Amino acid sequence: MDEMFKKQRVRLSKSARKRMPKYERVTTEPLVRVAQPEDEDGVITLAKLMHQEIGMFEFNEAKVRHNVRPLLHKHGGIIGVVGPKGNLEAMTALRIATNFYSDTPFLEESAVFVRPEYRNATVSRLHKMIEFAKNTADGLEMPLMIGVLSNHRTNAKVELYQKHFGTPIGAFFVYGAKNASPNEVDVNT
Repeated sequence: MDEMFKKQRVRLSKSARKRMPKYERVTTEPLVRVAQPEDEDGVITLAKLMHQEIGMFEFNEAKVRHNVRPLLHKHGGIIGVVGPKGNLEAMTALRIATNFYSDTPFLEESAVFVRPEYRNATVSRLHKMIEFAKNTADGLEMPLMIGVLSNHRTNAKVELYQKHFGTPIGAFFVYGAKNASPNEVDVNT
């Protein structure tokens, strides 16, 4: 299993590095809060951005809203966010789930995302999202299931999660679909 997640260095070409957007280093301390119903549009914007990076299937905003609204009211889950209403920097969506063979509930991370301009912050928004998820699971006295389903910097993501959660259990495989949406999604709509 460890061999599968062996660290591999990927170096971009000079021209690719020049095309990468440059962001100033963010030095503000992230304050994680529970998302409220008035954060819905900000959560949808982050979901669209996340889909642009790692989406496999067509984005369905109505379905996202349908799944997000109960969590914004703390029905069957919760969403943690960083940033003010209208300018969310990061989010994690957690829902209470069960496996098909059991009635034992667990907390499942259905999404975690940090805006690219906040990924180089002196205090990691992602670490804060992971802390929020773990604290929520502890408060509910439920196991937390969290994973990586991405072809972009996968080894780095797995390594980060291993630091927080230990050795992974299993792996995901996808047949017949590719990671990253082929269609651009306009985040302003």
